[in-house]
Amino acid sequence: MEKSYLNMDLLRFTTAGSVDDGKSTLIGRLLYDSKSIFEDQMEAIQQVSDRKGEEHVNLALLTDGLRDEREQGITIDVAYRYFATPQRKFIIADTPGHIQYTRNMVTGASTANLAIILIDARHGIVEQTKRHSFIASLLGIPHIVYCINKMDLVDYSQEVYNTLVDDLEDFSAKLETKDVRFIPISALKGDNVVHRSEKMGWFEGATLMHTLETVHIASDHNHIDCRFPIQNVIRPQTTEHHDYRGYAGRIAGGVFKKGDAVMVLPSGFTSKIKSIDTFDGEIDEAFAPMSVTMTLEDDIDISRGDMIVRENNKPEVSQDIEAMICWMGDSPLKEKGKYALKHTSKDARCMVKEIKYKVDINTLHRNEADKVISSNDVARVTLRTTSPLFIDQYGRNRNTGSLILIDEATNNTVGAGMII
Repeated sequence: MEKSYLNMDLLRFTTAGSVDDGKSTLIGRLLYDSKSIFEDQMEAIQQVSDRKGEEHVNLALLTDGLRDEREQGITIDVAYRYFATPQRKFIIADTPGHIQYTRNMVTGASTANLAIILIDARHGIVEQTKRHSFIASLLGIPHIVYCINKMDLVDYSQEVYNTLVDDLEDFSAKLETKDVRFIPISALKGDNVVHRSEKMGWFEGATLMHTLETVHIASDHNHIDCRFPIQNVIRPQTTEHHDYRGYAGRIAGGVFKKGDAVMVLPSGFTSKIKSIDTFDGEIDEAFAPMSVTMTLEDDIDISRGDMIVRENNKPEVSQDIEAMICWMGDSPLKEKGKYALKHTSKDARCMVKEIKYKVDINTLHRNEADKVISSNDVARVTLRTTSPLFIDQYGRNRNTGSLILIDEATNNTVGAGMII
């Protein structure tokens, strides 16, 4: 029996790699070979390719939406593409390769289950390979697939592939990511992308598409620590629901069941779950990342930014936060600078107490001498917030372990933080 379309797994993945490694071509190839594009789209890119006098249809044009991207043949902004196969639904974030767009890569990768990092078989590991691997690891992406691309330009050589895999295994051993895989491909010719390559009979692993369809993602969400940040209090005050008081939000971790004993932070009051309501009616249990409305048996004063948790499994409640910050602002991060902060559904303000060190993304070493944190830099900082946050380590829960910093003058998001 086929899975119902709505109940299919959703895999979010991001692509990264240096400039011209073929990220956009790879996504174009995935969409084209899996029959996920319309004929008129295909005709449009065929015409552009012909106009430019290219011998192959330029599949990269499927994802490059900005005119500058198409004219320069590079990716600048994050392009999201959606497609599905009978096994799974997919959302792709095609992220740029240039150093000055690291912040765009952080945006695209922050919700991904899997990162595809492309490597040009001719050039091997370059600075951007290390940068993107480090960011993927820092962002807690559970699965990394290194695609060794342009194998057609090295005569599909097994020796070249094996040498690169050895180098990558040495490098990726330093990362936090547990699941790392390697696939030799040619995005231009389609080898090992959706269909197995006849030119690389020596490779016994799965194609990229098979990997994307079968990689195990059910355990990527934290189903142990119960965390329910409140986004809204629902009080219809109609005749039918006169006394209804529901707490709406998106579950950030754990499994909640009707009748469970829970605690509300920051007040510390306890109660039991009376009902869990959804758009389609009442359900008996809910888990991350479902959006639900809960009602409790007792009337407790709860508002936006509060959190429902288990009494014997609480997050840390703190105003002093240690975090790795990916800086996105045009002006540098200032020590003693004040910023607005958003963490789950809670808004607060904070001051940067201390910049501890900047990370040299190429060597992964700490640079304690250089405290100038400019756009696209990554640094470890200590923040002091105006009100307590309910936090977990980012490695344990990507929802309650992340925050963003906002410049109050411009309202721009200037930093993305992972709580340590």
